[in-house]
Amino acid sequence: MKAISSIALLLLLSSLTRAADNKIDPVGTWKCEYMQNRTSTLTIKKDADQLTGTMTWPDQKETNLKDLKLKDGTLTFTADRQYQDNKMTVEYTLTIEGDKLSGKSAADFGGQKHEWEIKAERQKKDK
Repeated sequence: MKAISSIALLLLLSSLTRAADNKIDPVGTWKCEYMQNRTSTLTIKKDADQLTGTMTWPDQKETNLKDLKLKDGTLTFTADRQYQDNKMTVEYTLTIEGDKLSGKSAADFGGQKHEWEIKAERQKKDK
């Protein structure tokens, strides 16, 4: 009986977690700021149950996001960044709170991993 109760509790908690992620909406265009007022634009769309997205920087055209996932209110993905003659993969881990994102991004520079804070705000749609 105790095992059945434990399984029921786990199923309930699992369904509550999925319900919480369903209420968190990452879809939209986000203006990101990081490292001394540098900016980028993050765009996330939802096709059926699949999240897709792109990222742009002032000096780089749009690139597709890879491994985009939303779990427990945390959005994770990678994006390839071209900076001058260097190409790097940047990893993002961002927490969504309403119309704000915050978290860290990280990339390997010359064999060393560097991290920096990133904040973003969802841009309002024009009516």
